[in-house]
Amino acid sequence: MTNLARLSRTDWFGPLLATILAVLLIQSLSANFLSAYNIQILLLAIAVNALVAYSQMIIIAIGQMNLSVGAIGGLAAISFAGAMEVWGLPAPLALTFALLIGLGCGALNGVLIRITGISAFVITLATLSIFKGINLGITEAQPFYGIPEGVKRFGGAVLVGPVPWLLVPTLLVTAILWFTLRRLPVGRFILAVGSNDHAAGLSGISVGRTVIIAHAISGLLAAIAGVLVVARLQIGQPSIGDDWLILSFAAPVIGGAILAGGHVSTTATFLGVVIVAIITQALVLFSIDPFLVQVVLGVLILAAVGLNKLRAGAATGGR
Repeated sequence: MTNLARLSRTDWFGPLLATILAVLLIQSLSANFLSAYNIQILLLAIAVNALVAYSQMIIIAIGQMNLSVGAIGGLAAISFAGAMEVWGLPAPLALTFALLIGLGCGALNGVLIRITGISAFVITLATLSIFKGINLGITEAQPFYGIPEGVKRFGGAVLVGPVPWLLVPTLLVTAILWFTLRRLPVGRFILAVGSNDHAAGLSGISVGRTVIIAHAISGLLAAIAGVLVVARLQIGQPSIGDDWLILSFAAPVIGGAILAGGHVSTTATFLGVVIVAIITQALVLFSIDPFLVQVVLGVLILAAVGLNKLRAGAATGGR
C-alpha cells in the first residue's frame, strides 16, 4: 500500500492510469481501435506530437512560454524541403540546415528575451509572426514537392509490425531529454531557473545563458518535429506547425507541468501526448467532427490545471 501511495504521487501515474482506462474503454466500444492500422496511425501522431510537446515543455520548465513553436517547426520544415528541391542538397545536409534553422530561431528568442527584458509571451508572439512571414515569403504559400525517395521511404517505413521508423528519433529524443533534465547540470539549471531565477542567480547559475539554452533546445525540438512531418506527408507544406500551439501546452500540462516553472516530467508529458492521440483517434473512429479536437484539448488543459492545483493544495495541507 505504501508503494502504491508513493506511485500515486508521481507525475506519470495519473496519465498512465488514464491511458490504460481510455484504451480499455474505447476498445470495448470499437473492436477496430487496437487494429494494426490504428496503432500505426496513433504511433505516427505520437512521433511528431511528442516533439512538439517537448519543445514547449522545456520552456515551461523555466517558467516561460513559447508561442512560436509551430512557426519555428514550419520554417524548419520548408527549409528542409526547399533545400532539397531548390538547391538539390542531399537529405543529410538539408536535415542539418533545417536543424540549424530551428536552433538559431530558438536561440534568437532567448537572446531577445534576455536583452530586452520583455516577457517571453510578447517576444515569441512577435517572432511567431516573423518566422511565419519568412515561411510564406520563401514558399509564396506553395508547397515544395521535390522530396527525395529516401525521405519518403523513411516517412512510410515500419520498424516492426505497426511500429513506424518515424517513432525512433522521437524515442531517442525522449531518452536524451529525460537524462538531461534528471542527470545533467544544464537540466538542473533549467529547473532551478524556473523555480526561482533570483535564487538560481545567487547560487552561481547564469540565468541569461540558461534561458537562451532552453529556447535553443526548444527550437531544435520544433525543427525535428517539422522534418518528421515532411517525411510523413512527403511534401513541404507552408501550413506545417499552424495547429501546434494548443497541443504543445496540453501534453505538458496533462503531465503535471507547473506553468510557473521549475517542475516538468518528460515521461508524464509523453503519456499526455498518448492521451491526446487516443482521444483524437477515438473521435475519428466514432465519426465525430474532428474540429471538436480543439474543444477537447481546451477542456483537458482546464481539467489538468485544476487537478494539479488541487494536488498541490493537498500536498501543502491546504495552505
